[in-house]
Amino acid sequence: MGMIKSLAVHLLLYMVAMTVMVAADLRRFKYPVKADGSLSFLAIGDWGRRGLYNQSNVAYQMGKVGEKMDVDFIVSTGDNFYDSGLIDEHDPAFFDSFTNVYTAPSLQKQWYSVLGNHDYRGNALAQLSPELRQRDNRWLCMRSFIVNAGNVDFFFVDTTPFHGKYFSETDQEYDWRGVLPREDYVSELLKDVDVTLKESSAKWKVVVGHHTIYSAGVHGNTEELVDKLLPILLENDVNLYINGHDHCLEHISSSTSQLQFLTSGGGSKAWRGDINPWNLDEMKFYYDGQGFMAAEITENDLVVSFYDVFGNMLHNWSNSGNSRRSAW
Repeated sequence: MGMIKSLAVHLLLYMVAMTVMVAADLRRFKYPVKADGSLSFLAIGDWGRRGLYNQSNVAYQMGKVGEKMDVDFIVSTGDNFYDSGLIDEHDPAFFDSFTNVYTAPSLQKQWYSVLGNHDYRGNALAQLSPELRQRDNRWLCMRSFIVNAGNVDFFFVDTTPFHGKYFSETDQEYDWRGVLPREDYVSELLKDVDVTLKESSAKWKVVVGHHTIYSAGVHGNTEELVDKLLPILLENDVNLYINGHDHCLEHISSSTSQLQFLTSGGGSKAWRGDINPWNLDEMKFYYDGQGFMAAEITENDLVVSFYDVFGNMLHNWSNSGNSRRSAW
């Protein structure tokens, strides 16, 4: 009996140790919130086109809204540099598409970025390199990481390796260094996300990835994320999933949970014209054009807004579920 008890204790200690090891795999950053505990940020995706396709115009409106809101930081949902990421750490596209475009004083804040599928078509490690932070100290891009900001925890997830088709495409090359074998990478990442979400005591949980989970846009749902990531988000009471990939602005509400699916992929080239049918009880907003998302979070309230390339607020939603204004 004593031996069985001893083995049980050792097994429990081993499980705890393994949990700590897994959780430690995701780098954690702390961001100090405002004195009143509130936090505001902008989210933009699919943007890096050297200012073309209205990228500069969207950036200008971001600057105006960012100043009005006194934003704390900016979230990039990926596809940061078109068409094929960066060549290396010295690629002039970094300045041409980032530093020299987002010049407004309100945008001189920390940028938290994930990689998109187009970023993986170039030198993915270049965007992850600390050398880019020396060129522009706003830039922080990692595969997956966590940002603790007061009563909000952000979980940035590398979604491109989930997508099986990228590994079988013959007309594109991807930089899979640090990702292969894919099955092991995805499995460990899912464990990391699950563990860190369970450890979180934040009132608000926000997950950021490049790819859609649900979308009525041209790319539609990402079935690998629906099957593997979504159950973890639902189990751990995540409030928002923010993504890019579809070049639109979109808000889908879950009919079975508090989780909101928010697409902010209108940073530059848009107007695809491909919209798939969706349940109107869940589809709160869809705009097939350029723009960005803004959010403000306090102790008791979460407010999300979408703006177009002209600075018009198209959609506004609060955690009470009331949408005060929408445009399709």
